[in-house]
Amino acid sequence: MGRIAMRDLVELVRMPAALSVPGDVVAGAAAAGVLGRRTAGLACASVCLYWAGMAANDWADRHVDAVERPGRAIPSGRVSPGAALAVAAGLTAGGVSAAALAAGPRAGALAAALAGAVWTYDLAAKDTPAGPAVMALCRVLDVLLGAAPGGRAGGAFSAAMPAALVVGAHTYLLTLLSRREVSGSGPHLPAGTLAATLALASAVGRRRGWTQNALAAWYAARFGLAQARAAADPSAPNIRAAVGSGITTLPALQGALTAHAGAEGAGLAVAAAAPLAGILATKVSPT
Repeated sequence: MGRIAMRDLVELVRMPAALSVPGDVVAGAAAAGVLGRRTAGLACASVCLYWAGMAANDWADRHVDAVERPGRAIPSGRVSPGAALAVAAGLTAGGVSAAALAAGPRAGALAAALAGAVWTYDLAAKDTPAGPAVMALCRVLDVLLGAAPGGRAGGAFSAAMPAALVVGAHTYLLTLLSRREVSGSGPHLPAGTLAATLALASAVGRRRGWTQNALAAWYAARFGLAQARAAADPSAPNIRAAVGSGITTLPALQGALTAHAGAEGAGLAVAAAAPLAGILATKVSPT
């Protein structure tokens, strides 16, 4: 299988893009009222599963990437297909185990369901009409993972579901855009996702609390501007830039949801990942 250089591993799993992941778990935990020490362990599990999905994605796409993105780690020969598959499998096992250790069997079962959705997307659903919905399901399950310590008592999962659906809706829009990041699109696609993004931000930020309103506005402004540029010129680079912006600004949306649940300090901490993710995205592509 051979060793993988750290730089190539970072690229394979889109390591900096994982900054968009812990906020899912934090938002779910805050909504369910179970934000605490177990949340950190669940966030680590979530990151492992995200990285696993990125490696599995590149393994599944290796033949397409050889034509469309020959510079990626696998088609360039810097990482072998077998090594990429081993990384994906190892991170999957690690993520499920970490969830179970952090919050018990229920969390482990939910992490296993999330892993199943991730692999289903990468291996079967990605290029089908169901692809965006399956990807959205991955993020919904990720948010619900944060509520796992609450179990069924007090309706923890029900309490976290609105936040999960918001993150899932964002992911659905982002996945629609990502399908055109190589070929470009007509103006209607980014214009439509822009309208939906503004509606989503408005729904999140319309309640009381300056923190959630400010974070929702920040999310709408940054992601919205990138989509507006793509609507004006729907070339592949602009679509790709909009997708990257959607990934790196997600912590602002997660932070708004966390603040809405009453955890304003945690919401600001989550949102702080957004500018860092934007900086790192100039070094390692998040898409």
